[in-house]
Amino acid sequence: MEKARSRGIYIFLIAIVVALVVFFVYQGQQDDNLQIGVIQIVEHPALDGARQGFIDILEENGYVEGENVTYDIQIAQGDMSTANTIAQKFDSQKLDLVLAIATPTAQAVANVIDDTPILITAVTDPVDAGLVETAEKPNTNVTGTSDMQQMDKQFDLIRKFAPDAKNIGVVYNAGEANSVLQVNMAKEIADELGMTLIEASADTSANVLQAAQSLAGRVDAIYVPTDNTVVSAIESVIIVAEDNDIPLIVGEEGGVRAGALATVGIDYYELGRQTGRMALKIIKGEAQAETMPVETQKDTRLIINANAAEAMGVEIPAELRDTAFEIIE
Repeated sequence: MEKARSRGIYIFLIAIVVALVVFFVYQGQQDDNLQIGVIQIVEHPALDGARQGFIDILEENGYVEGENVTYDIQIAQGDMSTANTIAQKFDSQKLDLVLAIATPTAQAVANVIDDTPILITAVTDPVDAGLVETAEKPNTNVTGTSDMQQMDKQFDLIRKFAPDAKNIGVVYNAGEANSVLQVNMAKEIADELGMTLIEASADTSANVLQAAQSLAGRVDAIYVPTDNTVVSAIESVIIVAEDNDIPLIVGEEGGVRAGALATVGIDYYELGRQTGRMALKIIKGEAQAETMPVETQKDTRLIINANAAEAMGVEIPAELRDTAFEIIE
């Protein structure tokens, strides 16, 4: 009897040891598994491209989803209360890293999370948005990449497609800080060129069509900046431009592929990869967000949609045909 009891205790102790070993191995695996939260204001090709570029560059450097990295991807659907809820959720999860795509969602997480590195991308001006102190030295837990547009090149496009244009319409969401900044830049350039900027604001994607329609008969061209609300409903602006023979210039190439006329823009997929390379330095302990300068993408490319040109009743100048990175036929 005593021998059987000793055997039972021995087996019980072995079971405890095995359980502890399994626990610590599992815990070690959990510790080695990188936890990254991704917050994005809306889904559209530019922002989706930036997200995929980020994920791809990490995978190419050994961080494979399902093996040693887990992404919690959350889309705010253009709603700031949803963005704030996601930010609170991420804060409670104690993640290793947060990727914030677009200005509104970057502001949401930066307002809540101060002890986790936040990598931003597709943010027009992180200083103006209050995310960093300076682009050269953030001095916060935020760094990443800016998609600041070269507004003068966009207006140069307008002048080439519509040499006599005087009144330029701009469709944007006045509630997006990044868009207000771009519209102010556009105003300055329009003034310098003797043009008048006519604004049409839409606070939701459902209101974009109405805002665009308000410009019909009043403008010679329309410009859409990298505004998340309007870009997510760019088809509405395209319809108005086609119906009224108004050339439509946009701030990013996803809009051109959807049917806008042209852009001189950046490659958002490459911008995401650039952000991913910055994240790798932080993950490996080679850099800190506080001292890592915000980066921009220097290279821009001219994309033209030939079908849109025909639909909007404009000719593509030979100069632009010769210098375009891509003409969508």
